[in-house]
Amino acid sequence: MNPKHTLKEYADALARAGLLTASTLTPAAEGTVINCLSYDTRSLHGTSLFLCKGAHFKAEYLSAAIAQGAVAYVAEKPYPVDAPQLLVSDIRYAMVVLGQLFYDHVTDKLTSVGITGTKGKSTTAYYVRSILNDWLTSEGKPPCAILSSIDNYDGVITEESHITTPEVLELYQHFQNAYDSGISHLVMEVSSQALKVGRVRGMTFDVGAFLNIGTDHISPIEHPDFADYYASKLKLFDSCRVGCVNTDADHAAETIAHARSGGCELITFGSHASDTVFCERVEKHADGLYFTVRSPKYNGEFSITMPGLFNVSNALAAMAISMALGVPEEFVRSGLRKARANGRMQVYESRDKRVTVIVDYAHNRMSFDALYRSTRVEYPGKEMISVFGCPGSHALQRRRDLGELSGENCAFVYITEEDSGEEPFSQIAADIEKHVKCPHLVCEDRAECIRRAILDRPEPHVILLTGKGEETTMKRGREFVPFPSDVELTLKYLAEYDEKEAKA
Repeated sequence: MNPKHTLKEYADALARAGLLTASTLTPAAEGTVINCLSYDTRSLHGTSLFLCKGAHFKAEYLSAAIAQGAVAYVAEKPYPVDAPQLLVSDIRYAMVVLGQLFYDHVTDKLTSVGITGTKGKSTTAYYVRSILNDWLTSEGKPPCAILSSIDNYDGVITEESHITTPEVLELYQHFQNAYDSGISHLVMEVSSQALKVGRVRGMTFDVGAFLNIGTDHISPIEHPDFADYYASKLKLFDSCRVGCVNTDADHAAETIAHARSGGCELITFGSHASDTVFCERVEKHADGLYFTVRSPKYNGEFSITMPGLFNVSNALAAMAISMALGVPEEFVRSGLRKARANGRMQVYESRDKRVTVIVDYAHNRMSFDALYRSTRVEYPGKEMISVFGCPGSHALQRRRDLGELSGENCAFVYITEEDSGEEPFSQIAADIEKHVKCPHLVCEDRAECIRRAILDRPEPHVILLTGKGEETTMKRGREFVPFPSDVELTLKYLAEYDEKEAKA
């Protein structure tokens, strides 16, 4: 149970942080005990303190909150309502200060792992989760919590994720749920936006991992340029005790220097003999990828069963994180071998082996490039077909990047819907299409594109179905509406293909 604090205690916390610019709390109001802190009118209950935040915030939201029992509000400017106000200079930082007080600094009560990078965050998080689960359950402890761009589990909530890193109060609620459930470890992806706007400000990760850096999320509403994107990623080292860095990544020397300047204990991983976790050989076998490692704690041959040569780097990251957490080697071996990430490099084949479908969440230049290169090596002699889209209103450079890469690598490309949101699909598709220099088709109906890719091509081919994985919704406007997952559609149309071939 969280301790309950009064309005005065919240005002004092804001003042100590240098955030409070004005207050209209009366002596009578100061003693009011707050049992709900929220910026969402749908979650208000009891005596609530309401936070006015967000680009889409409207004054009527505050009026609705007061009608539902909010006894005061926090904002960067005053509103003409009959309620005490706490005015602050930075509402996002205020959310952190108030949230940490409300949740009694619960983020300090779990062993936490934060993972950032342009690609590989989800897979690495699931490798770490698998390793930790083997270790924890062997000692009779609950499995670890995970917050990822795929799904969330915190001991209370199991849900499909719509955002890489939850907003501040949702993040603290996940930690609280995990703590109340007896969970000792939490693994999470940390996005560049979360780092930039301060969603993880005020908490310290026991281990932070920096996987790689490419160009992504460059847009007027995200990062104006690469320098801002990279600087945001580097903020992870301002909030961790041990930093794990991939030396094979671009800008590795700068990343390592920044980690050291922040006082992090450093663990490196990669293909250099000087790395803490050094991978010296990789071999592909029928039952997975095998690689040999030298390190102070883990040595010898390890293996993963998730396909994709690039996943060896993610496995090394998981080993570096496990080393920092003191996980015994036997659980690293078993956990890596068992690890699966829903929607990541899931491979399906027709009965005659002529059609292979790879379902993956690849969605930016780095992940597309790695996927194409790995597929060419692992499926020689099969032409590549790509089915993808781009999300609306952000990461605008992806449209050029993915269009160019798909045109350079594929025999045919289907440009389709992928969470268009509030931007017309026709605009997104036009932005992609002008960069696709190979035969292609624009078709908004994602299910129809998948059907055609599987059924309409006579040559042996491998279909790269990217961006959505096992997600069961599609973002249209501001809503996420039900939509069949790429896995469900793949299984449906492969069965149709098999039936057709059996009758031929």
